[in-house]
Amino acid sequence: MYIARQPIFDRSKKVYGYELLYRMHEHDLTYGEANAQQSTATVLGGLFELGLSSIVNGRKAFINFDYSFLMSDAIELISPDSLVIEVLETVEVDQPLVERIWELKKKGYSIALDDFEETVDGYPLIPAADIIKYDILLTPLHLIIDEVQKALRQKKYLLAEKIETEEEFEKAYQMGFHFFQGFFFSKPKVVGGIKGKKTAKVVYQNILNELHKEEPSFQIVAEIIETDVALAYRVMALSGKEKHNTKTIKATLTKMGLLEVERWIRLMMMQEMATDKPQELFRISLIRSKFGEAIADHSGRKNRKYEISLMCLFSVIDGMLDMPMEDALAEIKLEDDIRDALIFHVGPMEPILKLIECYERGDCEHIIENADMFSISPDKLKDWYLQSIQWADKVMNYYHL
Repeated sequence: MYIARQPIFDRSKKVYGYELLYRMHEHDLTYGEANAQQSTATVLGGLFELGLSSIVNGRKAFINFDYSFLMSDAIELISPDSLVIEVLETVEVDQPLVERIWELKKKGYSIALDDFEETVDGYPLIPAADIIKYDILLTPLHLIIDEVQKALRQKKYLLAEKIETEEEFEKAYQMGFHFFQGFFFSKPKVVGGIKGKKTAKVVYQNILNELHKEEPSFQIVAEIIETDVALAYRVMALSGKEKHNTKTIKATLTKMGLLEVERWIRLMMMQEMATDKPQELFRISLIRSKFGEAIADHSGRKNRKYEISLMCLFSVIDGMLDMPMEDALAEIKLEDDIRDALIFHVGPMEPILKLIECYERGDCEHIIENADMFSISPDKLKDWYLQSIQWADKVMNYYHL
């Protein structure tokens, strides 16, 4: 089974919830009726066993349901505080279904209408619906202006799906949409004069330059850190979390070790770059980093694990900096094949990035194709992905990111 998630943002670009994407088998490229039932059952069972909070981090889980599952009591395995029930657009609406939706609503569940293409006036599920989802590829924004206004007058929350650019986000925002789903947040926004934008504080680059020397010195790194009060404070805060905490920056760095210091410094750099971006963009970079490590470990590239992790960490840096990837990486030292994968989407490392991106989007056909290149069982990807989510949340909590 594959299970991935896509963030859903509110109007302030904070994560409101995640839509969970899933397939039961590697050949389930669409949700046939039988497959939908089996897949949903598997996801619900998995959520119940794993604990929903470990997957959606305490936010809302948006899950698709077909007619059979809506009429079953399996939904009630998941608390209404955590679940948004998405009624698939293919569901045939009859009186028993309408009654069941009202029953679920009275139990506290939020109801969303997925990929809505009907008219707001007269559609039988509208009175019970809390959220109406519009796929802007199926129903372009300029064609649903009147319907959007009708829905807003009825106090419905509106979710724009497949938002891929900042411009689409702004248009949907101005129309009154409350929630937004898509990959607009991970892409550069073209603005004037961006070339002069700093990629990070000088102190970070100075630290990395020292760490890349043949014989790096913890003493020199400590001296560089001491020039930035905030960074020095964060180093010592890390030390204070340990049972045997250290008293100096140098001692803390020594205890961490070179690779861990460099990983931490890059995390700090990435966070600084993303200060005006949704926090989810930084979280995705961490998830990809750990996911990439797992793929490297099991694909004959274990000796390149650290570099692959770094490649995945930097895979959204263009979106963080609002500049082309080539410009964003101009001053960062990377191996040629890593740089080729990030900038030109070619070379031996590119399939790893492609596999991760396809997994995030639920593109099963290409998941299978790219997993086969590395002789990886697609079933393993689910475990690695969920472990990567949990690791990323742990890192962000630990470092107060």
